Amino acid sequence: MAMASLLLPITADIFKPPPPTPPHVFSTLFTTSRPTPTPTPTLWSLFSLGRCRRRCKFRSFASLSNAVHTQKLPFSRPTKLSPGRPALDPDPDPISALNERIRRDHGKRDASRSVMDSEEADKYIQLVKEQQQRGLQKLKGGKEKASGERFSYKVDPYSLRSGDYVVHKKVGIGRFVGIKFDVPKGSSLPTEYVFIEYADGMAKLPLKQASRLLYRYNLPNETKRPRTLSKLNDTTVWERRKTKGKLAIQKMVVDLMELYLHRLKQRRLPYPKTPSMAEFAAQFPYEPTPDQKQAFLDVEKDLTERETPMDRLICGDVGFGKTEVALRAIFCVVSAGKQAMVLAPTIVLAKQHFDVISERFSMYANIRVGLLSRFQTKSEKEEHLEMIKKGHLDIIVGTHSLLGNRVVYNNLGLLVVDEEQRFGVKQKEKIASFKTSVDVLTLSATPIPRTLYLALTGFRDASLISTPPPERVPIKTHLAAYSKEKVISAIKNELDRGGQVFYVLPRIKGLEEVMEFLEQAFPNVEIAIAHGKQYSKQLEETMEQFAQGEIKILICTNIVESGLDIQNANTIIIQDVQQFGLAQLYQLRGRVGRADKEAHAYLFYPDKTLLSDQALERLAALEECRELGQGFQLAERDMGIRGFGTIFGEQQTGDVGNIGIDLFFEMLFESLSKVDEHRVVSVPYFSVQVETNINPHLPSEYINYLDNPMELINEAEKAAEKDIWSLMQFTESLRCQYGKEPYSMEILLKKLYVRRMAADLGITRIYASGKVVVMETNMSTKVFKLITDSMASDVHRNSLVFDGNQIKAKLLLELPREQLLNWIFQCLAELYASLPALIKY
Repeated sequence: MAMASLLLPITADIFKPPPPTPPHVFSTLFTTSRPTPTPTPTLWSLFSLGRCRRRCKFRSFASLSNAVHTQKLPFSRPTKLSPGRPALDPDPDPISALNERIRRDHGKRDASRSVMDSEEADKYIQLVKEQQQRGLQKLKGGKEKASGERFSYKVDPYSLRSGDYVVHKKVGIGRFVGIKFDVPKGSSLPTEYVFIEYADGMAKLPLKQASRLLYRYNLPNETKRPRTLSKLNDTTVWERRKTKGKLAIQKMVVDLMELYLHRLKQRRLPYPKTPSMAEFAAQFPYEPTPDQKQAFLDVEKDLTERETPMDRLICGDVGFGKTEVALRAIFCVVSAGKQAMVLAPTIVLAKQHFDVISERFSMYANIRVGLLSRFQTKSEKEEHLEMIKKGHLDIIVGTHSLLGNRVVYNNLGLLVVDEEQRFGVKQKEKIASFKTSVDVLTLSATPIPRTLYLALTGFRDASLISTPPPERVPIKTHLAAYSKEKVISAIKNELDRGGQVFYVLPRIKGLEEVMEFLEQAFPNVEIAIAHGKQYSKQLEETMEQFAQGEIKILICTNIVESGLDIQNANTIIIQDVQQFGLAQLYQLRGRVGRADKEAHAYLFYPDKTLLSDQALERLAALEECRELGQGFQLAERDMGIRGFGTIFGEQQTGDVGNIGIDLFFEMLFESLSKVDEHRVVSVPYFSVQVETNINPHLPSEYINYLDNPMELINEAEKAAEKDIWSLMQFTESLRCQYGKEPYSMEILLKKLYVRRMAADLGITRIYASGKVVVMETNMSTKVFKLITDSMASDVHRNSLVFDGNQIKAKLLLELPREQLLNWIFQCLAELYASLPALIKY
């Protein structure tokens, strides 16, 4: 028989390695248990550099590795085929398609995340649940009833007004009509009923039942009017909406959970607690408030007693001493030889932070402070970038430019973020990426709903500074319709007592018009304009002159919103107040009242009849929160008005809109409390049995072409045993070295992939019984549903059912063995694709 047509099974006899003879490869490759293969050279050592240079046209070993990672492998078009190497199919085969998906998912994930075993995950999940309980206690605010009644976002029917939209958990969205007494059948006593109008009729619910099932309907960043009302007689549309929202919530929760668990797993040495820290703290010229003292203590413990990176929110009202907390954290980190980055949303605020830090650290000659901003020339920027890279700057202050790729830190230890809500989505993502490797301290007077929510539920630590300094007095807030007479009177009162005035508009257009009006009213007063689109030097000079008291009235946009501290400016006028967000208004109001003088904030709107419901709610909330230290409560009000669509990103807005904010948030909190039910607990690779009874035979030409077939088979199984990423790298490297494998080798690789994916999915055994494929698994019903709901293919999803501890698929007919393996491979690949939405431990 000609050698070219000879097919032989892969056995130890063919290769005749030195004694002792290894066991039969295929008989042990997929057995239930087997000893770990003896150590062999690494995967890359299988493929000589010379051959890869010749066939793959890579100049170096590193370039080959890089090409595998960056998807530029030419294995589908080998330069030279040896005899017996099969021609390649130009269409991507199932393995290539799976590899592409693995690479894509891997690229989206943080490469620094290490694998965590189930026991370790249990320990960390318990820590998170304990933190959640503490967060829940904060959320309840100590108002939990003695009966232990669970905190709820359900609405009290008595607080509803006729015409309000409500959500019934089982029926859907309706319009509240009113509460009336009615006599139920079989009774003579009248009972209170809640009447709700739906698309196809009126429903009446007993008051007690309504209290358990009704939620107020709000939408984030939209009007309160829903697109349609639900139908009483057909709840299928509502159930679909609710299911879609629940699935979105579960995906958010498990992704957040995984990120948090990996942050808990990170380790760094605690910072040393030194006498110099107490000396630095003693320089603070004021007596700290009790809340400040607690915040100092919290941050010190995070840095000096914990081994996990800090992620703490300091939530304090404007002027309540958040910056001092940050300064002490910076000193602790910098004195240990690490760098600290201070990130501010505006150039004006960055410059102020730079001035404050420079002054506070002026007596420490060995600590160097630098500012990176657009105020600098190109050569100054380049010099600063080089100093940061070489470690010649210890504290770097700046705006979002600090997050750019050109900024390379020498030994970054701490990131301080001031007013995180002012940054864009991309900047927030970059900030989040720091949280797994460095300590992060976030300062905020009115935390955005996302930040507040994470603090309340325990995924972030929070220190609240709500006690005002003794010398602070509340800002007197005046809310009124706009008139020139009121504006002139307000400014005159401030100028008469030697003070300065902020005059804020929502946009640049209109600043010049106000300037003309004020110049006519106050001809001998120095007035200037400031906004973000001015030339750097012009803006810097204007702000400097205002800070020095040379300019008396500053007409500006909300560029002055965050952190600006000018003691002599104690009146702020905000025009077209309806165009600002609640957090913005609160921040702007905080620009005044920094001294012991009584401060005034004048909020002018054009005409109340022109304002939207949301704008009116914002104004009402601001009027209610006039006392000092109410930024945190205000943020909760803001969360109620604006909604939770931004908790995890704008893409959730649609899911929130379908079911309303309150129900969405309750489902979210419920899902968080049961996050451990969304875990896939993997099983050891060698414990997986794949009973397909296939023993592929490789063409002898392919066997002869391989450098060391036995070693290669061992490496294949070692890669599969490690993880799916290693198996993908092995497969693509094999194809780079030897071209596309013959069909029988593809079958072998598919068996390896099937076993690896099954192990990751918690599947211990796969077998066929007639037309039924059975997969024995440890996953729960909830996990199975979450995975299958996420599957892209209807073909596989519709064929799978969960029965006890088994996943079963009934096929249309009994498949031949190789076709059966292909079906299992494709099905597991679909299931595996849903794992990024789950915690894999």
